[in-house]
Amino acid sequence: MDKLIILLMGLLLLNGCTHSVNHQGKTPLVEVDDAFLYKEDVDAALPVGIHGKDSMRFAEEYIRNWVEDVLLYGKAEGNIPDNEKIDRQVEAYRRALIMHTYQEELVRQKLGNEVTEAEIAAYYQSHAGQFQAEQPYIQGLFVKVPLQTRNLNRVRKLYKQNTQDAIDGLEKFSIAHAVSYDYFYDRWRPVSEFVSKLPLEALETDADYLRRNKDVEVRDTAYCYFLHVERFLPKGDPLPLEYAKNEIREMIINLKRVEFINQMKRDLYREASENNDIIYYKPDNE
Repeated sequence: MDKLIILLMGLLLLNGCTHSVNHQGKTPLVEVDDAFLYKEDVDAALPVGIHGKDSMRFAEEYIRNWVEDVLLYGKAEGNIPDNEKIDRQVEAYRRALIMHTYQEELVRQKLGNEVTEAEIAAYYQSHAGQFQAEQPYIQGLFVKVPLQTRNLNRVRKLYKQNTQDAIDGLEKFSIAHAVSYDYFYDRWRPVSEFVSKLPLEALETDADYLRRNKDVEVRDTAYCYFLHVERFLPKGDPLPLEYAKNEIREMIINLKRVEFINQMKRDLYREASENNDIIYYKPDNE
């Protein structure tokens, strides 16, 4: 990078750059049509972790692109007949950007991104039909144990029962023997999650397989897998709240943002009206 800077600054001297310009402490690298590219600009654009020849190539390409853009802009500016239209568009964009930045900062200060669980639950209840499951979900229990584990018959008996005694017994057994034990009677899991956990092709091809088969036992060369389905939620039914939470949270934040901004506009209009800051003119032809 330093070699490149020395080369470019040498070229500037050869080109007889004699006019005085205040660069405000920055190091100029290239000048084209009274526009300057500075070393600090190139440094800021360098990707993190790039070094040596790679940084040289990046800098050379960056500078070349900058020069070409400046030249193209100068050519275009001199050949666009309606610059006033562009100026109006730029000003409109600038106004919109300033308003947007101001509004977002106010929203951040006044509202933040906090949404309570009660707000999420209330929104979910009143818009339940809006959130539909794109795949089946289940509640139940999953156990994976080595094939040679003793007392597999005990697992076969316990994993099908939704009783506290059965669950306690299965948990104790799993601590000593299971590779994986997952109790999810109290929360929903997508069926797709178990496609990778169970060597069972039917889960991939039959969306309603676990609706018809509440107790599943399969094995491969090393393990035995047990899955009990206590509840089945088919595709198209209302999506479980736990999976709709993030989407609902974003919706509520956006609703609050819109209402806050609209109220701010109404307050500004009312205040300006009360202070007679708004002057309406009647056209001459009326």
